[in-house]
Amino acid sequence: MPAAARVQADAFFSPDEWKGLSARSSWKGIAVVAHCWLVIGAAMAVGIVWPLSIPLMVMIIGNRQLGLFILMHDAAHGLLHANRAVNDRLALWFCGHELNIYRPYHLQHHRFVQQSEDPDLVLSAPFPITPESLRRKIIRDLTGQTFFKQRFGGLMKKLKSRVHNEAAWPLIAAEVKQQRVFLISNGLGLGLFSVAGLWWAWALMWLLPMATWLPLVSRLRNIAEHALIDQNGTDPLRHARTTRANWLERLFIAPYWVNYHCEHHMFTQIPCWNLPRAHELLKAKGVVDRMEVQPGYVTVLRLASAS
Repeated sequence: MPAAARVQADAFFSPDEWKGLSARSSWKGIAVVAHCWLVIGAAMAVGIVWPLSIPLMVMIIGNRQLGLFILMHDAAHGLLHANRAVNDRLALWFCGHELNIYRPYHLQHHRFVQQSEDPDLVLSAPFPITPESLRRKIIRDLTGQTFFKQRFGGLMKKLKSRVHNEAAWPLIAAEVKQQRVFLISNGLGLGLFSVAGLWWAWALMWLLPMATWLPLVSRLRNIAEHALIDQNGTDPLRHARTTRANWLERLFIAPYWVNYHCEHHMFTQIPCWNLPRAHELLKAKGVVDRMEVQPGYVTVLRLASAS
């Protein structure tokens, strides 16, 4: 099947508008990455000083863990820094070591968005689902089942399917090698916090958010972006959804302008911090009325669980 239909920037923006929207920055990406880590550090500090706040900090940190992924996503498009080498190193060192694996996968998603060849179609195709099914998914997310399946499910399947006399240790060794960056980085984090007598802070305010709130907000993000969008549609203004987010949703669900997903698919050259400006310009030109836009995440969830 041919690639998904595209729009041309000059059909919507003046040359000056587009120049400002698509400009790469040598400092904004660095500032946003630093902001993400500062929020995580501040939330951890608050949780250490006031342990009763830890449940709230878990949600804030889990949301910023998603934020790191969103910033790696921008880096996959070369948008995090004006220098491509700095862009990639910034993402690899501070946002996620999977950049080189994620980039070709994600660019295929953009090329074939909502078409049969879209590798992310499996995430949106099942919707709408029943409220009971959505509730079960949320419970699996918040109890760590989704995290365990995504991180170690492949190993468990291999161990269950091995022949009777086949040794388990080679399979485990191969999995450890594949997960070595995750295991080493988290082992070092746990070790450093343990030296300070704060091992529990790493467990409760890094690993716990990663295993619970991060899978949930990642699911909500996937639902909001592409669920209930027509497959094999021809209108590039309706290949993805923009979800308006209030300050609470930005704090707990939608970091770093990820909610402007329709604009991102229409104009992949716009850095995330310029997406709100693009939305306002499109709104002033009457284009937003033709796009797929919903007023909030609650509305999207209701639509996605209406069957």
